Amino acid sequence: MLDGRGAIQHRAGPRLWLSALWLGLLVVLALGAPWIAPKDPLAQDLMLGRLPPFWIDGAEPGYWLGTDSLGRDVLSRILWGARLALTVALVAGTLTCLIGATLGLMAGFLRGASDLVISRLVDIWMAFPPVLFSILLVAVLGPGLFSIIAAIVLIDWTRFARVVRAEAMTQGAMDYVASAQVAGRGRIGTMALEILPNVLPTIGVLLTLEMGIAVIVEAILSFVNLSISTDAPTWGGMIAEGRTSVHQAWWVLVFPLLALFLTVLSFSQLGEGLKDRFDPVLR
Repeated sequence: MLDGRGAIQHRAGPRLWLSALWLGLLVVLALGAPWIAPKDPLAQDLMLGRLPPFWIDGAEPGYWLGTDSLGRDVLSRILWGARLALTVALVAGTLTCLIGATLGLMAGFLRGASDLVISRLVDIWMAFPPVLFSILLVAVLGPGLFSIIAAIVLIDWTRFARVVRAEAMTQGAMDYVASAQVAGRGRIGTMALEILPNVLPTIGVLLTLEMGIAVIVEAILSFVNLSISTDAPTWGGMIAEGRTSVHQAWWVLVFPLLALFLTVLSFSQLGEGLKDRFDPVLR
């Protein structure tokens, strides 16, 4: 029989490694897109419009997942779109984590005026509908990678702040924190060396979830033409185009939608798997 720790690791194993495998493969494909992609993602050929994938009659050699209505290679556009999606996920997720987790730690452990100011700011910020707020910000700042990242960071830092604040308050009431302070460790040192290590598993889960959310937000913005340039390969833009021709060329919609679904699901399951495996409380 498995003990408690073994049962947790056994449960975390499949989803942890499968998620990591898909994300690792996606990173490799995205980084190698200039060499791996079979075609130029922007090259158009109306004579080759809506070619089916390679296993369907009428396919052309070299167009493995078919073409869209303008004759652009679907596989190449998915690979190049992955570069943008992962860039937004990594940069926006990291910045959101740093800002929100830092403010959450300060509010939850230092308490007092810090907690009052940060908590009220979070309450005010969360009163705005996130999707509408992101669309408004990008519309004001103008389309572009910087605008997408800025919108995600400005909206989602509150998620980290609230959760980390609650965790910091719980950890701050533990005996080990009182022992560290009795031993002469200052408040900042206690927060950084005692509270933070025990909150890191929660932060890791939130970070992976935030990366998945960032991928979704970028797809939504590109779906409504508020991402980068309209002809650039983005998953959301491909989904928007595929939606209009789903009956004539279903592959233009299905393949980028599948890539988006697997990526968001993998980020979510990776975070849960890491928590099950490394959370000191569960262990």
